[in-house]
Amino acid sequence: MRIGLIGTGRIGSFHAGVLERYREVGSLVVTDAEPARAVALADRIGATAAPSVDEIFTWGVDALVITAATAAHAELIGRAARAGLPVFCEKPIALDLPGTLAALAEVEAAGTILQLGFQRRFDAGYTGARAAVREGKLGRVHTLRAMTSDPAPPPAAYLPVSGGLYRDCLIHDFDMVRWVTGREVVEVYATGSDAGPAMFREAGDVDTAAALLTLDDGTLATATSTRCNGAGYDVRMELSGDLDTVVVGLDDRTPVTSTEPEGPPAATKPWPGFLERFAPAYEAELKAFVDVVRGERANPCDGREALRALRVAEACELSRAERRMVRMEEIAGG
Repeated sequence: MRIGLIGTGRIGSFHAGVLERYREVGSLVVTDAEPARAVALADRIGATAAPSVDEIFTWGVDALVITAATAAHAELIGRAARAGLPVFCEKPIALDLPGTLAALAEVEAAGTILQLGFQRRFDAGYTGARAAVREGKLGRVHTLRAMTSDPAPPPAAYLPVSGGLYRDCLIHDFDMVRWVTGREVVEVYATGSDAGPAMFREAGDVDTAAALLTLDDGTLATATSTRCNGAGYDVRMELSGDLDTVVVGLDDRTPVTSTEPEGPPAATKPWPGFLERFAPAYEAELKAFVDVVRGERANPCDGREALRALRVAEACELSRAERRMVRMEEIAGG
């Protein structure tokens, strides 16, 4: 199998290294908007560097991995669909609903494969929580709390192209709320704060956000996120039912300090970021994609799944802007 990879930044370089180790991948062709970066990566891992995206298609590949800048995702997905190529794409498909729906329409018209990179679906903790819910170990789930906290803000130049905190960070939590519980969000109320660094206000974004989600069975879920969590990278989910409570992301690297005299010791080596925290999950989702392309398993996260998470993020943005509860039927694409 020959795979093309577009975008050799941090996550693209990581994915390329993973793919090169799979025996099913006979060769890997990489390219980037900065050709020298692609050449350097290819030399380091033994791949082939293509001068531009055009060569990825004309040289002939069996599948495509998209880790380019977000603004390029939808166009590349459409181009791959028209070429009949299976695609793995880092989230999101696009930064807005029209772009997302247009790309999905191309994929569906072509009948090709699109797998989205929601890596938490392959994390042992989230997988365990999903199993606990499905097996009835918690009883009736009544409360869910999810959080994603970054240790430091991204570069200012990233904010205008990030899609905002709900679409960029909390979209993972929205996907997990659905995937772990098996329920759909029916209404949201969201708010945010831009009281941190001025660059967030200048970009029209927030550095801290919270959302209250009501699920279709009455479960209440909260999802919070911040770009300014100085203690370290912190991603957790807590699910409480009338029989038990389980927690994802609680271990000796969780950046919390107990004020109780007999509390657990503070983490001595918190996770520095998402790539370190979820490295095994990133590897597993790429292995899944290779298996999907080979016809050995079903797609674990197709474009419609990504759309559902994006619609929740869109509802949160509308709720924050208009300071009101938003029903999901108000958001297009349902």
